[in-house]
Amino acid sequence: MQPDPGATLHQPPFTKFWIARTLSSSSFQMLSVAIGWQMYALTHDAFSLGLVGLAQFLPMVLLTLIVGQVADRFDRRLIVFLCQLIEGAIAVLLLAGSMTGWLGRTEILLAAAVLGACRAFEGPSSSALLPMLVPKELLPKAIAWTTSAGQTSQILGPTLGGLLYVAGPELVYITSALALLAAGFLTYFIRTERIVRKSEPVTVSSLFSGLVFVRRNPVILGTISLDLFAVLLGGATALLPIFAQDILHTGPVGLGVMRTAPAVGALLMSLVLAYYPLNRALGPTLFGALAVFGLATMLFAVSTQLWISLVALLLIGASDVISVVIRSSLVQLQTPDEMRGRVNAVNSLFIGTSNQLGEFESGTLAGLIGTVPAAFIGGLGTLAVAGLWMFLFPSLRRLKSLSEGLTN
Repeated sequence: MQPDPGATLHQPPFTKFWIARTLSSSSFQMLSVAIGWQMYALTHDAFSLGLVGLAQFLPMVLLTLIVGQVADRFDRRLIVFLCQLIEGAIAVLLLAGSMTGWLGRTEILLAAAVLGACRAFEGPSSSALLPMLVPKELLPKAIAWTTSAGQTSQILGPTLGGLLYVAGPELVYITSALALLAAGFLTYFIRTERIVRKSEPVTVSSLFSGLVFVRRNPVILGTISLDLFAVLLGGATALLPIFAQDILHTGPVGLGVMRTAPAVGALLMSLVLAYYPLNRALGPTLFGALAVFGLATMLFAVSTQLWISLVALLLIGASDVISVVIRSSLVQLQTPDEMRGRVNAVNSLFIGTSNQLGEFESGTLAGLIGTVPAAFIGGLGTLAVAGLWMFLFPSLRRLKSLSEGLTN
């Protein structure tokens, strides 16, 4: 008999966590839209616009080892709460700067860097907090629901940010600040079992222990690295503006629809997985989803019809979220609680690196050989990586369930 599919949302701590995460992620997306638009409006400089993304990305790379230590030594709930409050304070400062006129290029870059640093701490701490909120048997469902929150934020956040920006950036900043305040309030009142953490000294060994743990666990290493290289090679979504303008001739409206399509596919699949979690043949399912990802990327590359491109993008998003849920579930279940912060920090670094470098790789290759060949080769590369990883990580290929080889 199937368990109640909504049982996860009936857990009060998880419900607060899910709403807070949706509000926080949506606010970050809204702030990113407003900051980007305002930077370009002030400078009319594409380089400055690129620096905004770099300012948000660099803290994640530079703080990875520190973030893991903090998440494993202190109350993760309070870490997430403080990050949301600081993000809300940044939104208020941006509001004040916009209203008084002192907001400029430097101030925007500093705000983006602080937001990036807060997200660097909030992400791994939030992920490591999740297993403390639901029974272990509900964790895969909880991860699927949490993934749906992320995908919802990616759809609603930019859209709402763009609509509100029509009335001015101030309205975006006010809305984001209020949403982050609500998220912080909900996070603060999450109740979890008190865990006494070991007060081990901070050493070079402890700083790198998350990386060492991942390297010594072939299932986790295989899953994380597989996602890294697959997304790195199959990042065709970075080329959407070129496809919209030069190949499909759809204009800005078509571009907006195409940008939304992968998130819609991912949201729908995450809801399916929340109701029907993956319980068997995880290894074959993971590689099968990756094959669909690669083939869908190749289909998108050669498509000259908008509806075919949208179907391909929906499949890209849906297949990718299967990998996300499997990877996240394995990381959470096969990592001891005292190590979850450090391992989730490594996982976040891999995810961020694959997304950012994937866009760079796709753009560079498109500039060298053309847009369509670059996207097609990217999909082909994803298939090649899947085949290679099946050979390099046989334990991952043979993985049947999430409970195999648990370390905690």
